[in-house]
Amino acid sequence: MTSEVLTSTAGFWYEDSPVTAVDVLNALRRYRTAESAAQRRAREALGIGENALLALRVLIDAEQDGRTVNAKDLAERLEITAASTSALVDRLVRSGHVERHQDPIDRRGVILTATGTSMRHALRVIEELDARALEVTEHLPTDEMAVVVDFLDEMVRVVDDVDIDAGGRTARRA
Repeated sequence: MTSEVLTSTAGFWYEDSPVTAVDVLNALRRYRTAESAAQRRAREALGIGENALLALRVLIDAEQDGRTVNAKDLAERLEITAASTSALVDRLVRSGHVERHQDPIDRRGVILTATGTSMRHALRVIEELDARALEVTEHLPTDEMAVVVDFLDEMVRVVDDVDIDAGGRTARRA
């Protein structure tokens, strides 16, 4: 331990203590909590549920990329059953957030699109969150961005690798 005086706000005149793995995980938990709260506020502003917000995001992203989306595509992206997708699309159509259109290539098929009003409202909410997050991220040095990406990718692998059975026990996926 040195007697060097530090003037950072974290340590004032005491040496800064190193960040621990627990500090990183606690920061990640705080972020997930804050992000969940922001998504809840977005869903409330749009008057829709979690899967409905995810579905709108899929439809909006597809529209911006010049792609079409049908119910099967939506079910695959949301990882829900065909029956759940049908009920979700029915709710979104009734609420005025989504429209069904005949597929110009396959006359039997149906293409889904977000309505203009819903799309604009959802885009405002989503783009505001994305812009603010990007602003914070852009201040990181490139090498630190790489560390963060590697860390988060590894966390995804860890989380995806865990199965929880009905008794609450965890096991690694095969």
